[in-house]
Amino acid sequence: MADDLTRLVEGLKEAHGSRLLSIVLYGSVVTGDFDPERSNYNVLVVLETVTPADLRAARPVIEEWQARGHPLPLYFTREEIADAVDVFPMEFLDMSAAHRVLYGEDPFAGLDVPTLHLRHQLEYELRGKLIRLRELYIPASQSAERVTALMTDSIASFTVLFRHALRLFGLSEPPLKRREVVERLGDVLALDVAPFRAVLNLRETKRALPLDEAERLFAAYLGAIQAVVERVDHLEEKR
Repeated sequence: MADDLTRLVEGLKEAHGSRLLSIVLYGSVVTGDFDPERSNYNVLVVLETVTPADLRAARPVIEEWQARGHPLPLYFTREEIADAVDVFPMEFLDMSAAHRVLYGEDPFAGLDVPTLHLRHQLEYELRGKLIRLRELYIPASQSAERVTALMTDSIASFTVLFRHALRLFGLSEPPLKRREVVERLGDVLALDVAPFRAVLNLRETKRALPLDEAERLFAAYLGAIQAVVERVDHLEEKR
């Protein structure tokens, strides 16, 4: 990873010159939950302005980055970050809480992310992912391997959302690691989080389950997610 990041940073410095303000690494590689088989290296690039010419200039280095299996970087200007925090509060709260500056200034230093619309965005994301989980279960339901993969692939996204649920319920600095998020969620919302623990265990151990056990765990997992959605929906103050 270090070699890939070094090549990316040096290539972007050459491509953008003095217009490059920051290169920032964020996500699971910073929080400590990185899994080489599942996780990505997420990168934010901040320029003075973002023009088609800037993006074309970065094409060779970005193509090499992609060829090594990494996702496309996000491009923002400093002003766009400040203007977008109210629209994407969850994304910018996550980036601000867990990032590593690879080059230049810290774009999140002193950044105030308002949480006025956080509850609405959180419920929207939770319900959308819950609906999608049900849809994907239909074709997966006859295979223990596919049902297990459905749970272990989705738990990372749900724990990100659970972190924001903790914010709504009063934790100004919720934990970053998935297991710690799950345990605090159980404490703060008074929920049974055993299904989440079990799925995290499966994600780490990659243990194979028989179909009947996978089906029981999926039912419990789905029910636990639904319980979180209901708690978020019934917050007294809908922000």
